[in-house]
Amino acid sequence: MRAEGSRPVRKSDRTRLAILAAARRQFTDLGYDKASVRSIAGAAGIDPSMVIRYFGSKDGLFDAALAADLALPDLVGVPPADRGRTLAEHFVRRWEGDLHDDALALLLRSAATNPAAADRVREIFRRQLVGMIAAVVPPAEAPRRAGLVATQVLGLALCRYLLRLPPVVGMTPAAIGRMIGPTLQRYLSEPLEEPGSAAERLAGGGVAGPSAAQPR
Repeated sequence: MRAEGSRPVRKSDRTRLAILAAARRQFTDLGYDKASVRSIAGAAGIDPSMVIRYFGSKDGLFDAALAADLALPDLVGVPPADRGRTLAEHFVRRWEGDLHDDALALLLRSAATNPAAADRVREIFRRQLVGMIAAVVPPAEAPRRAGLVATQVLGLALCRYLLRLPPVVGMTPAAIGRMIGPTLQRYLSEPLEEPGSAAERLAGGGVAGPSAAQPR
């Protein structure tokens, strides 16, 4: 019996979701070039014409399959000293499920060889990660800090879930969070410039150059 107030899932929605799930598995396992509309339709248990009906083409299906939500935590309510650990634990939890059904895993596998996937990775991290970090750091610093965070979490995803390097795969999620958290914390909170650097002096309103260093 359906719960009061809930809406039934339409058959068209179920079909669309089934196609997307099959497409992500096929694109992840075979790559874009080897996966075909026919093989994806077969995996979804439908006629190939239905794939075209819902997504228009193989390119349209690939683009839809790449849609990924990082489901990032709201760092505003997290104590500043705990933000790195919170992010590390979030990404580990995010990737501990079935990566065949994960759009982000497909993006990571495809980005090196498919320009559309590479563009989508950049857009996802620009829109989602930079936006989250900009809420807790000076906005002008957010892109660089987000870029540093991305190097760590994407490197983790590559080594643990895609390349499956045994020492990294063998670590528990708690251990990964404990080890990576302090690194992310530095990326979020430490000064971006070396103390006393020309860039830091300019940022602070000082004048870079010998005349500023030697008062008359």
